[in-house]
Amino acid sequence: EDDFQFICCEGCRKESPNLKLLTCLHTLCLSCLSKNKSVGHCPMCQTAIPQANGIPDIDNLLFTNLQARLEIYKEVIDGVDLFCGNCKKAGEFWCPECEEFLCTRCFEAHQHYLKRESHKAMRVMDIRAGSAKEFLKGTKKTGNLFCSKPTHKSQIVSIYCKTCKRALCCSCALLDSHHAVFCDIPSETQRRQEELSTICRRLQQKRRGLEATYTGLQAEAARLERGQLEMRELIHQRVEQLVGLLRREEEELLGLVEAGQEQGRRELSRELERVEGVLRRMEAGERLVEKMNLYATDQEVMDMQPFIKDSLEELQQLQLPVAGDRTQPGDLAECRARLRAL
Repeated sequence: EDDFQFICCEGCRKESPNLKLLTCLHTLCLSCLSKNKSVGHCPMCQTAIPQANGIPDIDNLLFTNLQARLEIYKEVIDGVDLFCGNCKKAGEFWCPECEEFLCTRCFEAHQHYLKRESHKAMRVMDIRAGSAKEFLKGTKKTGNLFCSKPTHKSQIVSIYCKTCKRALCCSCALLDSHHAVFCDIPSETQRRQEELSTICRRLQQKRRGLEATYTGLQAEAARLERGQLEMRELIHQRVEQLVGLLRREEEELLGLVEAGQEQGRRELSRELERVEGVLRRMEAGERLVEKMNLYATDQEVMDMQPFIKDSLEELQQLQLPVAGDRTQPGDLAECRARLRAL
């Protein structure tokens, strides 16, 4: 089966009776072509499909016929339903021209009446003993081509006209004066095969050059990939180094800020405590004066008033700093300069 995977659709890898040959020489079934119709390109090589509907005009008759012949080979190997096409007895022979199984009696009649028609029937036992390749070679038909002219449909074409480049029957060749240079069909078939082989040999030389180019492109792609990986690694290393430097700079700047601000915090703390104490004294003084006005006797006023007065006047004479006038503690100019440098 591995030897004949080439007869399957190259898209879905399945056998199909509707195989189409694209201009890029890939073979796809109608199902794969229909799925790819909106794209309009061969899914194997991305070559544009020239047909507007995305379905090529030419059938891959070679692959389709090989599928049919291999199906016969499978039937012979499996030994299922091998009946004579004439009398329905057990089939002992296979005629590739008639495409029928024959029993021994019908085979003898077949050989008697069709001996001049080059029908070479094969023994079923010989087919089973041989390989699929041998079977396909043995059943390779020379084929009878019939004339395309409606009035000559029963005429077998055996002549090829090189002028109009088509096959003709003897009647067409004799009656049509436009036809000039003739050859027989087998000669033209051989010429076409040789022509294809010559083109293939030339393509093989070109292919070697393309393969060398492809190898060079692959090497260039690999170099680009390596260069990218190396640069990514280098960038990663450099960034890690920079991150390490920034972290160390961060620690130094934070230490500098901490050291510079520590003294300012101590001074502010003492200032806050002093202001808090003065506020408490003022609150106590206001509260004491209020209570004296409400409840103090003359004797109490006379005895306490001078002391309270002195204390209140002392509070009044205190010079306390105003918020916003005071110089900010600590000098952050060095930190700001280093941050700008970063």
